[in-house]
Amino acid sequence: MKPSFKCLYYLENGTLSIVEIKRTDLSADADISDVYKWLQIDKFSFEVLPLSFRSMDSSDHVEERFFEQGYLTFNKEQGTFIEKFNSAQHNLRNHQHKELPAEVQTAVEAFLN
Repeated sequence: MKPSFKCLYYLENGTLSIVEIKRTDLSADADISDVYKWLQIDKFSFEVLPLSFRSMDSSDHVEERFFEQGYLTFNKEQGTFIEKFNSAQHNLRNHQHKELPAEVQTAVEAFLN
């Protein structure tokens, strides 16, 4: 059976996608860290790397997420992911309410299996 999930956030540029998903195929008593996942997907190899969520902040105009691997800030149109270990900065487009591309969907499903 394929894992079932809903995409909550989908940001991307030409080389990488960052998504937050909510698993919908887990039991009601599943650990919250198993239900919600932030994933980084390389758009050339479709390798999926989990981002280790640490904390978040929200306001009316901007969202911030802090991960072991870096920092993500975004609004309704765009975002920036700054990698912790090499300080690479990725400018991203925020695709609110857009379905994941088939290749990204397949990569996430394979990662969750």
